[in-house]
Amino acid sequence: MLPKLSGMVHRSSLIIAGLATLAALPALAQTAPAPPGPRGSKPPGKELPPPPPRAATLDDLFERLVRTKDESEAKGITASIQRRWLRSGSDTADVLMSRAMQAVEAKDQALAIEILDRVVVLQPEWAEGWNKRATVFYMLGDVTRSMADIRETLAREPRHYGALAGLGIILQSNGDRKAAYDVFRKALALNPFLNDVKQQVQRLESELGDKDI
Repeated sequence: MLPKLSGMVHRSSLIIAGLATLAALPALAQTAPAPPGPRGSKPPGKELPPPPPRAATLDDLFERLVRTKDESEAKGITASIQRRWLRSGSDTADVLMSRAMQAVEAKDQALAIEILDRVVVLQPEWAEGWNKRATVFYMLGDVTRSMADIRETLAREPRHYGALAGLGIILQSNGDRKAAYDVFRKALALNPFLNDVKQQVQRLESELGDKDI
């Protein structure tokens, strides 16, 4: 930017010099700007502020979650991941989700399902809408619909370790222990701090044996 500014000042000075009297020339010389410094140099006293830090993406958070060995740090990372999952991109869908969770807390699962039906219609690509409805279906004992919604969740967010853990529980309860074991292992690969899932894996390893695994 500085070389271009210098050229403009030089041309302006020539015009003023042609119109002004000789007596005015000393004043113009006193007020003329200093010549620009070497290319790339910074004006004295005007340090450029550092760029703002880049916000962590979901990819960044998952990478940190796998690398960390600190449980308290892992809790903070998983909380950040879950907050990202809860962002639908629609204020209306977010409000409906909040009301659905209030209905669950009030043990009104039927109302929660009714609200979540609207959520998945309004924001069909929001994985968490499907995941929450899968959870409520499971609470109602509707395993078939719960599994269907879990698969919709994983189609949109394959890294959803909560949905994977839920799928593993359903598979295990259906007697498909090998499939449950595989799904639990996938969940742990994404989030190594799922202690309940770790216990399930250890139990299945002892039950299945090396040959079945």
